[in-house]
Amino acid sequence: MPAYRLHYFPESGNSYKLALMLTLCGQGFEPVWTDFGGGVTRTPAWRTAVNPMGEIPVLEEDGARLTQTAPILLRLAERYGQYGARDAAERFELLRWLFWDNQKLSGFLAAYRYRRAFTPDPDLAVLAWMRERLLDFLGILAGHLAAHPFLLGERATIADLSMCAYLSFPAEETGFDLAADYPAIRAWLDRIAALPGWRAPYDLLPGQRLPYHAPPG
Repeated sequence: MPAYRLHYFPESGNSYKLALMLTLCGQGFEPVWTDFGGGVTRTPAWRTAVNPMGEIPVLEEDGARLTQTAPILLRLAERYGQYGARDAAERFELLRWLFWDNQKLSGFLAAYRYRRAFTPDPDLAVLAWMRERLLDFLGILAGHLAAHPFLLGERATIADLSMCAYLSFPAEETGFDLAADYPAIRAWLDRIAALPGWRAPYDLLPGQRLPYHAPPG
């Protein structure tokens, strides 16, 4: 079986996607904490040694460094025969949701949460603009989940594991009360949390945390 090492920082939802997928597939990994807050991923030395794209996470697989979360999830699903598509139609739908998540929900929520909770003086106008976009995206997701237990229907896939990640962090970080405002999303997260082997983000991603700044307002 491959030996995995995951380069991450605890607040990274994209890191959580890979840690959760590996865990649900019964695979262990060596955690490699990365000083993202200290700017190490922007240094030439780190980019040369770990990831020229300057991004976290990086999954080492028997020493080969893999980057970009969505293709890694697809690779793991194919390898372990879990949480993937069963036919061409499902594969199209799975990719559709993965791309939407990367561009819309995860993409915006990662930036919004980071600026809101982990920077001392965020631009309030920027936060307000980003929140309006997120309200739209959450509404789209909630509408779909009101009629489907999981994104592709009756079973969880990597589309669910990808999209649930940033929504699984504490509400004081994300700024969204899902139980009150998006009960369909909250119920979906609870179904994911019931998967055998599931663990919460900060349980899977230990190590020094970013300084938390109480959000404005």
